[in-house]
Amino acid sequence: METLSLLELNGRVKSTLQFEMPDAYWVQAEISSISPSGQGHCYLELVQKDATGRNFLAKAKANIWRGTWLKLKPYFEAQTGETLKVGMKVLLQVTVTFHEVYGYSLVVQDIDPAYTMGDMARRRKEILEQLARDGVIGLNKELEIPALPHRIAVISSATAAGWGDFRNQLDGNIYGFRFYVKLFPALMQGDDVERSVVSALNAVAARRDDFDLVVIIRGGGAVSELSCFDSYNLAYNIANFPLPVITGIGHERDDTVADVVAHTKVKTPTA
Repeated sequence: METLSLLELNGRVKSTLQFEMPDAYWVQAEISSISPSGQGHCYLELVQKDATGRNFLAKAKANIWRGTWLKLKPYFEAQTGETLKVGMKVLLQVTVTFHEVYGYSLVVQDIDPAYTMGDMARRRKEILEQLARDGVIGLNKELEIPALPHRIAVISSATAAGWGDFRNQLDGNIYGFRFYVKLFPALMQGDDVERSVVSALNAVAARRDDFDLVVIIRGGGAVSELSCFDSYNLAYNIANFPLPVITGIGHERDDTVADVVAHTKVKTPTA
């Protein structure tokens, strides 16, 4: 019986992989973790899940070395308007490597932005279709806005420029109308937007008799910063909200799922 040291065994695995898989391969996967390093590299964990999205079928570590990362990152962001992040579906060109100490991993050589853009569009379409099946997609639009709504609940960041512009427009209106405006602070970018805005909506709903409508304000920015408003849970809460909801999110060219289900979408917070 042949006896091998662990180093010898790993060396054979490395040699076999190099011989059997010398080429680069295009691989579909989902990013489950991403960690840019101080040295300029980027480390990923890639996964494949089953149809339920709860169980893992495969996992692999992947590395994007500094020289490649400096090219792929701006290229991907320019093409998609998104940053690479957890939960994103990607199509990567990789080579397979094995290290005697660090084990099996993939080295990323290239990325196909069109694949991710297609997945984002598909996911957004699925959310809108689910809202339509649930019978809620047009509910908020059926509510009536008073001829002169003057009691306004605003959901925004307290430091957002759009919030300040909104107040200035109301306070300086040429007709001299007086408005009662109450800010319900919420995060307007990042991974916690959905929870934060839904929490603010719940706070407004608890005082629904005090307001005529709700305005959600989020100023302009990169398209990637607005993708958090393409959320089923957030859209469901807006669609079912007991007061009319007006969205002023991003610019006129931007159109999120939250905009679709709101009573009215305006092109900017000021509008």
